Amino acid sequence: MECKEVRADMHKKEMMAVQDAMDVLSGKWKISIISSICFYNKRRFSDILNDVKGISNKMLSKELKELEINKLIKRIVLDTQPVTVQYQLTEHGKTLQIIINNLTDWGKAHRKKIIGQ
Repeated sequence: MECKEVRADMHKKEMMAVQDAMDVLSGKWKISIISSICFYNKRRFSDILNDVKGISNKMLSKELKELEINKLIKRIVLDTQPVTVQYQLTEHGKTLQIIINNLTDWGKAHRKKIIGQ
């Protein structure tokens, strides 16, 4: 196999990996939800709802279920009266922390560059 073909094959695999990540994290809300949980370690539904401006109860519930299906967060039901539900990153979800931190840093630098704040 020629060097050019090997590079093209590697590029296809990298592009597929990027697409896989985007499929899991796509949409308006998922990164913000993960950021909320990331920052506080454990978050209740109402806390996330307050953190993520503009999201509805129904959409938050849907997004949390998808993140749980993708093994990025876990739902913890506490035996309290009334029942309390918390969300926490899984070990797999914690691997996103560096990406969230990098996005945060980039966002701050971008805001400063664009609007000077």
